[in-house]
Amino acid sequence: MNKEFDFKGCSVVITGGSSGLGVEFARQLAPQASQILLSARSADGLETVKSELNQKYPDVEVLMCPADLSTIQGRTNLIEKVVTSGMAPNILINNAGAGDYGSFSTGSAERIQGQIDLNITSLVMLTHALLPHLKRRPERPSCIVNVSSLAASLPMPDLAVYAATKSFVTSFSEALRIELSGTNVRVSCVCPGPTPTRFGQNAKRPDGTDTDRSGQDFVKVAPEVVVSTALNAARRNQACVHPGWVVSIAATAFRIMPRALLRFLAAKRFQRSQP
Repeated sequence: MNKEFDFKGCSVVITGGSSGLGVEFARQLAPQASQILLSARSADGLETVKSELNQKYPDVEVLMCPADLSTIQGRTNLIEKVVTSGMAPNILINNAGAGDYGSFSTGSAERIQGQIDLNITSLVMLTHALLPHLKRRPERPSCIVNVSSLAASLPMPDLAVYAATKSFVTSFSEALRIELSGTNVRVSCVCPGPTPTRFGQNAKRPDGTDTDRSGQDFVKVAPEVVVSTALNAARRNQACVHPGWVVSIAATAFRIMPRALLRFLAAKRFQRSQP
């Protein structure tokens, strides 16, 4: 599977497809895709994206599956949609995710569980369920793209559960890639830094609790760059990519930095943010 992945005529399943990176994946794949199935909780959001894609790319069949993928029923609905629609997808993009700004001890159990259910359980179980449906041949492989985060590279107080779940996503992606090598299914993982999407707004708590955003502008990367980097990784069969040269350097620094120093810096940042 060393030749470049061909997106022409691809059939794609995208989770978190009503906003942010999910929409951008759909926009960048639509010029070459034959089918795109979008899933997210917001039916109205999906309708908006579908309308946009239908207007710009009338030859693409755009399907929708409104569902809460953090639940068993939501995931079942998506799998049934793939089966009943007659799709033979060859691309799965696990993009849906959620965060929670604030300390672990003051977080609600519901939001903590929600992050784990969506960021980990949903990604793993959807991948497991859809693998048998991924159309793959030696001359036309399939691919799975998992959206992780730069946060996976380090401990992040006030975003502890999110960072830990993304560390899982990166590790899982690397292991799955090895297991599926030789089966005509490629696995790539993209680890963006802060990206201008609704994530930050959704991760705020009802009382307005936010996180320390100092330095984020320096590593911020546009959604268009994140998605194009992720798709290039899939095209070139790369295991894990960090969009933007600053993010890439930061990830390398975090990887080689002594763990004690990393903990010290994380602690200093956390202390600075306390009232």
